[in-house]
Amino acid sequence: MQNFITPPEHSGFLAKTLFNEIGTVKWGAIGYLSKDGGGPAGNHTHSDNHVFIVVDGEARVILGEESVTVKKNESLFVDGMTPHSIWNNADTKTVVVKLSVEREEE
Repeated sequence: MQNFITPPEHSGFLAKTLFNEIGTVKWGAIGYLSKDGGGPAGNHTHSDNHVFIVVDGEARVILGEESVTVKKNESLFVDGMTPHSIWNNADTKTVVVKLSVEREEE
């Protein structure tokens, strides 16, 4: 498992840093995306940012005209003001944890 380590004084324990400080987490959810599932249809924006953590499967996150693949055990920070949507990119169910993060005042 790439980029996993065993922390000091741990045994039978693997860990991987997914992100560092991201601001205030407002809420979190878990999503189960069926094959070809996701959304919303058409990109959207909003005041909160997201952190998507793929627990199983593979997600495709649309960011404006760009597409980013997020694999199992990876995460992606999404600025809520960037038009975006998230879709299953696997032939099986994809499981994603989503954290909603308050935007920093600029």
